[in-house]
Amino acid sequence: MPQLKAKSLEMRTPQATKTAVLVIGGAEDKVHGREILRTFFGRAGASKAYITIIPSASREPAIIGGRYIRIFEEMGAEKVEILDIREREQCEIPQIKASLEACSGVFLTGGDQLRLCGVLSDTPAMEIIRQRVRGGQLTLAGTSAGAAVMGHHMIAGGGSGETPNRSLVDMATGLGFIPEVIVDQHFHNRNRMGRLISAIAAHPDRLGIGIDEDTCAVFERDGWLQVMGKGSVTIVDPTELTHTNEPHVGANEPLTVHNLRLHILSYGDRFHLYQRTVLPAVHRISS
Repeated sequence: MPQLKAKSLEMRTPQATKTAVLVIGGAEDKVHGREILRTFFGRAGASKAYITIIPSASREPAIIGGRYIRIFEEMGAEKVEILDIREREQCEIPQIKASLEACSGVFLTGGDQLRLCGVLSDTPAMEIIRQRVRGGQLTLAGTSAGAAVMGHHMIAGGGSGETPNRSLVDMATGLGFIPEVIVDQHFHNRNRMGRLISAIAAHPDRLGIGIDEDTCAVFERDGWLQVMGKGSVTIVDPTELTHTNEPHVGANEPLTVHNLRLHILSYGDRFHLYQRTVLPAVHRISS
């Protein structure tokens, strides 16, 4: 029996794929160990990495982009550049499209997720990124606002620390790299459980992913996500939801949401996006 258990766990254990999508809760360590940023650097090709930074979400794109350029150059990337895209028309520029066709990693910085989507969505540049991520040719990372845009449905803003209600969350359309999820960032740091539950009550066909600061959910191409960093990743899974009053109550009235499943994952824990199964970081099989 122990041997069968061991074999079963071995079969279920995810394997790291060459490329991945790194969804970062914001405020990642940029000074000391830089573990999350080093992981992105490694997945993008390490010393052979050609990294493109897109700071379109930021009000100060040159400043924030320059900081990431210094970090990845210090790590030893072969080439690092900023694509300072501020207008949708720039997404048609041949040089920008050529960079996105050639690079091995794209990093979306923090700022305002609505600004980022307004610039990138439904553009030739966006289509290049999407197709290359889908084809396993590109490692993608997004932090803070760059994380919020990962799903098809996006949390664009809202309140914190309140009982779930419809007015607590403002929704918009994201960039849809991982369309099955709704991401909230700076999660426990800004007490955003109520607004993520409010978002999931409105979209119970999606999976809620709340990511703390200096924490990352690494989405592998085989459907597994793995947690790294100092905080936790909260999974709000409505697969077995039996009832919500969300369609029938006023915007400020408390929401009823029955039979949600909740997982709190920390370093090394894994969750399968489609099977909705959890694997702890360390497997101990009793004899």
